[in-house]
Amino acid sequence: MTFLPMTAEEMKKLGWQQPDFVLITGDAYVDHPSFGAAIIGRLLERYGYNVAILAQPDWKSVTDFRRFGKPRLGFLITSGNVDSMVNHFSVTQHRRKVDKYAPGGEAGKRPDRAVIVYSNRAREAYKDVPIILGGLEASLRRMAHYDYWEDGLRRSILLDSKADLLIYGMGERAIVEVAEALDAGIAGKDISWIRGTCYVAKTVPEGVDALLLPNYETLLQSKDEYCKSFAIQYRNNDSLTAVTLAEGYNIGQPSELYVIQNPPQAPLEREELDDLYSLTFERAWHPSYDKAGGVPALEEVQFSITANRGCFGSCSFCALTYHQGRQVRSRSKDSIVKEAKILASSQKFKGYIHDIGGPTANFRNPSCQKQLTKGVCPNKECLFPEPCKELEVDHSEYLDVLTAVRQLPGIKKVFIRSGIRYDYLMADPDDRFLTELCQYHVSGTLKVAPEHVAPQTLKRMRKPGKRVYEAFQTKYKRTNQELKMDQYLIPYYISSHPGCTLDDAIDLAVYLKESGFVPDQVQDFYPTPGTLATCMYYTEKDPFTLEPIYVAKKAEDKRMQRALLHFNKKENRTLVEKALKKAGRTL
Repeated sequence: MTFLPMTAEEMKKLGWQQPDFVLITGDAYVDHPSFGAAIIGRLLERYGYNVAILAQPDWKSVTDFRRFGKPRLGFLITSGNVDSMVNHFSVTQHRRKVDKYAPGGEAGKRPDRAVIVYSNRAREAYKDVPIILGGLEASLRRMAHYDYWEDGLRRSILLDSKADLLIYGMGERAIVEVAEALDAGIAGKDISWIRGTCYVAKTVPEGVDALLLPNYETLLQSKDEYCKSFAIQYRNNDSLTAVTLAEGYNIGQPSELYVIQNPPQAPLEREELDDLYSLTFERAWHPSYDKAGGVPALEEVQFSITANRGCFGSCSFCALTYHQGRQVRSRSKDSIVKEAKILASSQKFKGYIHDIGGPTANFRNPSCQKQLTKGVCPNKECLFPEPCKELEVDHSEYLDVLTAVRQLPGIKKVFIRSGIRYDYLMADPDDRFLTELCQYHVSGTLKVAPEHVAPQTLKRMRKPGKRVYEAFQTKYKRTNQELKMDQYLIPYYISSHPGCTLDDAIDLAVYLKESGFVPDQVQDFYPTPGTLATCMYYTEKDPFTLEPIYVAKKAEDKRMQRALLHFNKKENRTLVEKALKKAGRTL
């Protein structure tokens, strides 16, 4: 097997004197296309660069950061597939005991705020080597942002990390352009023109039509200004319509600086995605992890296929809008079938493809043709509050892909586990997708996410009304009856979402009791950087209208909302009674 080198010895066996890039990641090294570090490493390899992987380095000293010697072009730094703070802490701020992205699931292999810590250590190791940030943690913290763990605003991660450049969003196109610029001898701090990147400057660049955001000091003083800043960023996240954004720090002082965000890169088109996923991956964890039992996160995705990117669902609590964008693109049937054949040839393959999907499995194309020339609508959503009249609903291409894969030799079943938007499905006049979904692609239960039933809460979530879910529930049940299949729905719900009052939580509890369903798991709302709902949580306002929003912030209020959704548990009885009494709805 040929992995990218993880040690100086492995590097020398490849005949390298030094790497071009050292890619530092907070995850264990898993050479699989579901891991961002593997994609970026293999892509740069395709373009002729030597990339060494420094996975979960010892951050308590500089020694590990000198493992490969001085990289010729730069350090590439990511916290891994998830934000390090989310990886470490539950919504109740208790430290997690397991890290599924570490060997054997062992926690503690990466620091809190990993991007900042790694960047500072890399700078200590080699002061003159360019440092480029990327991945989810950097992308979602590229501008001033609310930090749940400190309960306050933090400035751009670029400033705290002292890095030269930050790549945001899906960074494949940008990283190649950055590598070419560095290889041409341009200093990292001088790379200022590449789309999909942020950099620090002493002034707003001349000749650039930059939109000035409220400065950081103003944001600290005014939540209304934070709403204004968030709304501007939200509406400038499409490659066809976005402008350059500038956020000032220490305005009027000698240390005055600006974080400049260039417009986003255009999404990779089908041919580019096909090429990216055709790169040579070992599809395994590095052998050095064998003694620890491997890396648990691989087991969830090893036999899954990423089919698309982007999401026009725009749920308030999801960071996809800010990170991947609303423009959906997908791989070709041939590309997906080719990957399925590779999976089927594995000795570990048992005949089951666990998923063919992405952020939303049944999205494959832009929501309307207008997006291709004019971008997404800045003040209008595709599915909320009702499906747009311009929305193109068509599952035929996705069905064609699923049919082709499930007919391959050696494949017993193809599941869809990455999420179905049932409102989009219900907008399709052709029932064939639902029929084939039930017949071929469900394993006893289908998980969907209505999230709530209260109208005001659903409004803040940007989710469809209860009637849409109930109509889907009825249709799903009828379809299974017609197929003579005994299959069920498992709905997901969120408690304490911004806008959800105690009365709303009680309404959901009553609905669950009347429907005879009590969820095994309920997700408390988790305020993570980059989401619309997190802005609502921090400001207690709708950032687009400045309308006040109720937010359950006190621990007891959040516990009551959660207990209501598990009203059947004896240990919740006291909290449920207290909630009913507080709301004036005692039995």
